[in-house]
Amino acid sequence: MAADYMRQKLTTFTENVFLTKPTQENRQRHMIRPGNELVTSLPLQIALYFNVYFFPCWLVTCVVMLSLKFHHLDQIFQFVIITVYIVISGTEAMRLYLGYLGNLQERVPELAGFWLLTLVLQLPLLIFLLAARGGKGTHVETSVHLVFLSFLLAEIVAGFFALKSMSRQQVMKFHLQEFDEILDPAQDGALDNRYQPLT
Repeated sequence: MAADYMRQKLTTFTENVFLTKPTQENRQRHMIRPGNELVTSLPLQIALYFNVYFFPCWLVTCVVMLSLKFHHLDQIFQFVIITVYIVISGTEAMRLYLGYLGNLQERVPELAGFWLLTLVLQLPLLIFLLAARGGKGTHVETSVHLVFLSFLLAEIVAGFFALKSMSRQQVMKFHLQEFDEILDPAQDGALDNRYQPLT
């Protein structure tokens, strides 16, 4: 309440000092309108932040351990493990970028892409690395995979709730924008011209 009052007083003061016409549009542009609150998810951002720093450690650990045990693996499993590590590494950079972009800028498509990459691609591949017995996993690998899995699970849960709140917010903004266009007297002529029959 006090912030709105202060904003209105400052807007009135600047209009008087700089000799601008106090119009309805200028006043509406400076006011906080319903539906403009931020809905970024702090738990998701925390998980993404720590995941960005953990991923290089995970990758270095996996590459070192793979180089140590590579000659003890079957040929088919050598190919499968290398392919899984390449796919996880390639999609992880894109996944984290989409997560940051979608969460901080409140973009639903990017956040949905992040969530789907996490749920459909990263999670099954990481579970495969943990469950595969032919990979001769070491304790170090298992521990870093479990930490990575905990990040993925936290991001899946937090991402779901962030997507839910952001999509609800976007729908509310859309409906408020339609409502404002209907009530805006400056737009009445534009609406009448748009719906006139062709002659």
